[in-house]
Amino acid sequence: MAKKGDYVNIYNVVLTPTERAPQVPEDTKSVPLEMWVRGFLTEDGEIGDDVTIETITGRKVSGKIVQIAPTYEHSFGKHIPEIYEIGKQLRSILFGGDL
Repeated sequence: MAKKGDYVNIYNVVLTPTERAPQVPEDTKSVPLEMWVRGFLTEDGEIGDDVTIETITGRKVSGKIVQIAPTYEHSFGKHIPEIYEIGKQLRSILFGGDL
């Protein structure tokens, strides 16, 4: 259960496939236009409930709660030793000597 003021991620279908513009490519037109927004609940709710949130910029947006206290899970990938070595070599070429 999320309480008013909790940080959540909501989901909403902005346009169904039949509502998409005719000039949109076929592969795009065959799927809905979806929206995910993070913000602070204006009322209590649970995952799956339709709620309204206020974004960090003060915008009010409605949708279904999909995540409570969301975090960013992206990264720039795993460490690649070769890239580190390239960086060392490049610094040596540009600035001379061992760094």
